[in-house]
This record gives sequence, C-alpha cells and structure tokens, in this order.
Amino acid sequence: MTLINLAIGLLIMMGCLILQVTFTLWSVLHAMRHSGEPGSGITLLAGIRTLLMAMVIMMLGNFLQIMLWGTLFFWLGAFTAFHQAVYHSGVNFTSLGYGDVVMSADWKLLGPLEALNGILMLGLTSAGLLGILQHLTREKPHAREHRD
Repeated sequence: MTLINLAIGLLIMMGCLILQVTFTLWSVLHAMRHSGEPGSGITLLAGIRTLLMAMVIMMLGNFLQIMLWGTLFFWLGAFTAFHQAVYHSGVNFTSLGYGDVVMSADWKLLGPLEALNGILMLGLTSAGLLGILQHLTREKPHAREHRD
C-alpha cells in the first residue's frame, strides 16, 4: 500500500506543480506587462493593486490544489463526507496539522505528501509575489545615473 500511496501522491504533486506554475507564471507576466517600465514612477495604489491581483490569482491556484487533493481523498474513500475531505486537505496543504479529522489508515501517507506539496506550492506563491514586488520597485539604471 505504501508504494501505491507514493505513486498516487507523486502524480497529484506533479499535477499541482503544473497548475501552480501556470497560475504563478501568468500572474508574474501579467503584472510585468501592466506595470510599465521598472522604476517608471508606479504609484503606491497601482503597486498594491498589481500585487493584490497577483496574490488572488496565485491563491486561487492553491485553493484548486486543495480541492484536487480533497477530491482525491473522497474518491479513494478516505472520508465519507466531501467537506471533511476538503477540510482535511486544507489542513494538510497549509501544514497546520490539527488532527481533528483523520484519514483512513490505508491512505494516511498521502497526508504528509500533501503537506510537502503545500509547502512547496506556497513557497512558489511567495516567490512569485516577491518577484513582482522586486519588479515594481526596481529602478532603471539610467535613472540612478542622473541622480548621482
């Protein structure tokens, strides 16, 4: 059963990576296209709006992954109620680990795999937001020369 858990978990993790990279890359490219030139005097409000939009899009990617894992848990029969499966998935994905809802013994190894997946995907989300923030605050090289 351990190998089956690992095989299923790794397949879902690859799907989640594709999903999150798609959402993150789209967010970063969208933000860069709509923010103008680096250091071109973007307003505070425009910068906040750009980051908020990117965060919402990337968190939607994270939410879809939680739903994917929850659907898998429910489909495998690890939970009898769909909302419990999704709740448990969210707790795993964010590494909260409440332990108030427990998976069936046959599929327990999927929990830590989802937690590992969540840590990686939330890290990718954070890196994407940081990349956008750096782009928004980067000065043009010739603008710095004129001040000196």
